[in-house]
Amino acid sequence: MPHRSQPIKRKRGIMLNARGWQRLQAAEQHAADQHNSGKSFTLQELSDRTGLSPNTLARVRGRKVSVDQQTLESYFRAFGLTLGTEDYTDAESAPVSSRPPVMLTGQLPSDSLFYICRPPSEALCYEGLLQPGALVRIKAPRQMGKTSLAAKVLSQAREQHILTTMTSLRLADTVVLSDLKRFLQWLCAVITQTLELPNQLEQHWDDLFGNSYNCTNYFESYILSKLDQPLVLALDEVDVVFDYPQIAADFFGMLRAWYEKARYGDAKSELWQKLRIVLIHSTEVYVPLNLHQSPFNAGLAIDLPSFNSEQVMELAQRYGLENLDETVAELMSLTGGNPYLVQVGLHHLSGQLVSLEQLVQHSSAIDGVYGPHLRHLLADLQKYPDLIAALKRVVLSTSPFELEPMQAFKLQSKGLVSMQDQQVVPSCNLYRRYFSQALSTTEVF
Repeated sequence: MPHRSQPIKRKRGIMLNARGWQRLQAAEQHAADQHNSGKSFTLQELSDRTGLSPNTLARVRGRKVSVDQQTLESYFRAFGLTLGTEDYTDAESAPVSSRPPVMLTGQLPSDSLFYICRPPSEALCYEGLLQPGALVRIKAPRQMGKTSLAAKVLSQAREQHILTTMTSLRLADTVVLSDLKRFLQWLCAVITQTLELPNQLEQHWDDLFGNSYNCTNYFESYILSKLDQPLVLALDEVDVVFDYPQIAADFFGMLRAWYEKARYGDAKSELWQKLRIVLIHSTEVYVPLNLHQSPFNAGLAIDLPSFNSEQVMELAQRYGLENLDETVAELMSLTGGNPYLVQVGLHHLSGQLVSLEQLVQHSSAIDGVYGPHLRHLLADLQKYPDLIAALKRVVLSTSPFELEPMQAFKLQSKGLVSMQDQQVVPSCNLYRRYFSQALSTTEVF
């Protein structure tokens, strides 16, 4: 019987794994910061740079369809990288989809593949923290990615041997927030524990001097004096303090004084230059603060915007979606680029849990993709009858609507409205659709 030769097996294609994708994204962002004003490259710009077609680049970035090794090598080489075996996996063992197994909510890990940079926010924030005695303020409505941005920048700061702490003021109990002494001692204790230092509040707290002085002295004489490295003090959910006027003015005035201490030019200035403060908040400041005692008109302000179309396109590629142009157009129209709403939509689309048509047509339905989120927003609003009435006026108006400033600030902090000059509009079509239906029977006072 004649011997039959075995057919030559064609080498299977390969796909980027998590490590390779992270390396490539970091190199792209670095190149964008240097040569493209921090703006992410479009597919056409990447094509010009790499010599690969936009379609090929989309397949590589989607990490859903295999490509040949030469393609990946060319892509890496264009950004000064060398492709290693640890950067890819063969198609046979690659995961079916780059979609995360559960829907992403809350703070993203600093190395998450689904974190999308919004230039120049990241670069400005990072460069700000490198400055001695810096004060950086990150402001955006809820679920816009403020904490994820801060976490990413703090991770970069640690690479420069800067100590970092991130504390959510929402962790402070009501009884803590109701008393200035207790709140400042709580803050000192939390930071001390985070830095793994012994608690020495009793040794550094004397009621004769007042609470703000004692807290300042604790940082100056103990925490900062103990450290050989700069320290970033990141305070998240700063808005919580706005609802406690009995502590707000003194607390924020103290933070402004710390910022000024680094600029006095006296013997203690160098010590205070070790401290870099990050304030993360969702809305404008609506508590009365002396102009010269407020930290909210000093330092560097970062107003974190919604995603633009290119950024939604980038995220859709990372989810491995096809029909990108149509998907991006529909999501932008529906969500206005709200990062959380975009993530929810892409998660369901990438898992084929819903079609794009179903997502759009049933977006405001109680049993739709956004149903749980919308019900949560409505339940939260029902605690505040004045905000329900204000939002109803906004969603039913065909033009920008003027609200009482406090109401506008609070609705903006929840991400429900956007400001246009001194007037407000619904922040996206999804909210206009849902709340115009849900509040249609609510009486406006």
